[in-house]
Formats: sequence, structure tokens, C-alpha cells
Amino acid sequence: MPTPPPLPRSGDLRAVLLDSGGVLIRPIGGRWNPRADFEQTVLTRRPDITPGRFAEAIATGDRFLDAAPSTPDPDDYHRALLHALDVDPDPHLLADLRRDVPAPTVLETYPDVAPTLHELRRRGVRMAVVSDAWPDLPRLHDELGIGHYFEAYAISAELGCNKPDPRMYRHASTALGLAPAQCLFVDDDPDLVTAAVHLGYAGRALRRGPAAPATTAGRAPAAQVPVIASLAALLDVF
Repeated sequence: MPTPPPLPRSGDLRAVLLDSGGVLIRPIGGRWNPRADFEQTVLTRRPDITPGRFAEAIATGDRFLDAAPSTPDPDDYHRALLHALDVDPDPHLLADLRRDVPAPTVLETYPDVAPTLHELRRRGVRMAVVSDAWPDLPRLHDELGIGHYFEAYAISAELGCNKPDPRMYRHASTALGLAPAQCLFVDDDPDLVTAAVHLGYAGRALRRGPAAPATTAGRAPAAQVPVIASLAALLDVF
């Protein structure tokens, strides 16, 4: 793999592009997909389904997501789960599974997110989101109190591609009217940060908590990108 280009001087950076899941928000209970209320919604129709069968269906859903070239339509994802459960994916059930619920009932922001975003904006740093997600992500961010910080969203389900496709990163920087070298990309997957760096963006891999890998001179051994342990570390960059 070619050596990533050097990071730009901090004075050259004008914006930060942020992944969402694992960087800004996390699911209450620890599971992203399906949503935490999936089992209860299905059990209202089929109370005979056991936890073991739900676990098998969720594994099927994970494989379905992994095989998709971009974030699929929620109904298609739920059909894959329901098929594994031998449950009829009738329109009413599909509507129940994708119904809007208050974001704080299933999601939360990390403790360092709101204060960091507030301070970045106070310093004049522009912000956008680059996320493999469904189109309702801006609404979820609004309900969690952070949506107003972001000028643009690059969402896989809308663009028809996932990171590390260059279109994901470039959609966000172009929406801000900035060159890649003026933007810092942050993701919890170092390989996706490496991809951004090779496109000309600055990058940081966010690895929270004691599970963060050992580093040499602040760099992750595998992906060779700078690592931070908290979003607040961005305040040392801007």
C-alpha cells in the first residue's frame, strides 16, 4: 500500500467530515440492526417465535447487509429477516417495522459529542456527515440535538454506494465548497480513514475507550492513520 500523504497544516483545515455510528451516536442496547423494537413488533403477530430463531434471522440480516453494494431499502432488509422467520412480510407489518419512533428511545450520542461539536462551531469549523446509513439519519440527528451542526450529509442509501467509494467523501466536501485537503475525515474504521487520506483528505481514526489498539507515535499499526481516543481530541487540531 502506498504511504499516505503528509497531513496538511492545521491552519489549512476548514472542515471536519464525520461518520455517524460509532463516532457521533450509538444504539441503546448495543445493536444497530434491526432496531431494538424489532422482536416486540414481530411478536405481536407471531408470539411463538423463540429468541433462538430471532438470533438466526438477525444473522441472516447481517449477511444481507454485508452483501449489499450500498445501504438497502429498509423494507428489503426487513423482508430478508421475516423470510428467515417464516413470517409474511405484509405491508402493514413492514410499515410497523419502519415506523418513526423518537430517536432517544433507541439511540444516544456519546458524552463527548455535543460539547465538541459546540466548540468546533464556535471556532468556525464547518461540519458534514459521511455515513453508511438510511435516509432518515438527519431526522435522527435532529431529535438527538446535533443535526443543526451539520451543513451537509453524504448518506449511502441516497448516493447508492458505501464507503470507501470516493463519491461518499467527495459529496460532502463538494457540498461544503471545499477541496479535500481542507477537510479532516473521522471514522471508527481505520481502513475507511486510510481511503480518505489517499483521496487527499486529512484523517483521524476514532478508537474509544480501553479497547483502542496500541499505537506507535500515535499511528495505528494496521491502517497507518493517526488515532484519537475521544472526539474532543479534534480540538487539538482546529
